[in-house]
Amino acid sequence: MNKGAILLGLVFLIFQTLLSQSGGLKHGNSISFVTKDSTFSVNFRFRMQNRAAMLTRSLEDLSTSEWEFRVRRLRLRLEGFIYNPKLTYYIQLSFSRSDMDFNAADNSKINVSPNIVRDAMIFYKPFKPIIIGFGQGKLPGNRQRVNSSAELQFTDRSIVNAAMTLDRDFGLFAIYEGKIGKAIYLAKGAISSGKGRMNVVSNNAGLCYTGRIEFLPLGKFTNRGDYFEGDLEREPKPKLSLAAGYCWNRFAVRTGGQLGKDLPRPYDMLTFIADAVLKYRGLALSSEYLRRTSRNQPEIKASDDVNYIFIGHGLNTQLSYCFKNRWELAGRYSVLTPFSNIAQKANQEKNYTLGITKYLNAHRLKIQYNITLIQKQNMMTNAISPQLYNAFQVELGI
Repeated sequence: MNKGAILLGLVFLIFQTLLSQSGGLKHGNSISFVTKDSTFSVNFRFRMQNRAAMLTRSLEDLSTSEWEFRVRRLRLRLEGFIYNPKLTYYIQLSFSRSDMDFNAADNSKINVSPNIVRDAMIFYKPFKPIIIGFGQGKLPGNRQRVNSSAELQFTDRSIVNAAMTLDRDFGLFAIYEGKIGKAIYLAKGAISSGKGRMNVVSNNAGLCYTGRIEFLPLGKFTNRGDYFEGDLEREPKPKLSLAAGYCWNRFAVRTGGQLGKDLPRPYDMLTFIADAVLKYRGLALSSEYLRRTSRNQPEIKASDDVNYIFIGHGLNTQLSYCFKNRWELAGRYSVLTPFSNIAQKANQEKNYTLGITKYLNAHRLKIQYNITLIQKQNMMTNAISPQLYNAFQVELGI
């Protein structure tokens, strides 16, 4: 029996035990238990994304180059408090193969088994504006990564996120929320391993330092709407969030820092992030810019057979309108441009995506269809290779 099946069986055993011992069972956005003495609580949630997709050979030849049929994500989430409401926890487990960082893009000598554990965080809130976290979780990186994959308006995140996201890491996290009149600001920081979610026992002396500031000049979004895509709340007044962040991953050993293949030796990785979200009466506009550099990575030539850091910059912009009947039309433009140091190996890529989504129960139950024009341009010859990617996805969860 594989580890995933054993772990899933253990979770259901715990679930059954809690049901017999709890002081009550509540239904809502989750299945919740609270002990009779109110010293422990747990909320159970699950979700899955089932996808069918097709990539064409070219625009001249629309026959199939690749089919994709898979459970893109299958996750179980547990959260609650222990002993005191100020002491909380957050656990998220993944069970589909494509959701475990266990594929060709993530082959690594220190990542040799499926990563079932996505999040394992302990939080303490000593005072109202401060939250301290310890464990494995998302770094305070670009907005699209910080947004849950359950709350995307397209079937997946952009090529910019795929190339330069910070992803998850193990470390110490902190959040401070303050006010300036009606405006809200959040300061977020983390000191982490820099190696990703693989529970490394020993590695080099490098650490990852991440900081991010978010500013909401018009006050808070309805139901934390700055952390999900599309204006499903149809904000009655304009809401705006502006943010910027920076990450220094010292002695990174993988091509994406927390993700990717092994590098030939450790390099420093520096990532700058800026993003914004605007929502008003069903209209949503979001945009993010990422720029990654490496102080000591040498120039990569076409003849070099070596793993390398993608250094360059990317822009992703999304515009959508959600109708009152919960149908949404959305468009996305993404461009990813490598710096000259790696131009002999890396293409410039542009994606133009149109999407239609029917929200049956907000982001908990939705049906999505996307069509994307993919253009990859060789930076040395300027030759362009266009393809079409069609994706149909159903998401269901609580």
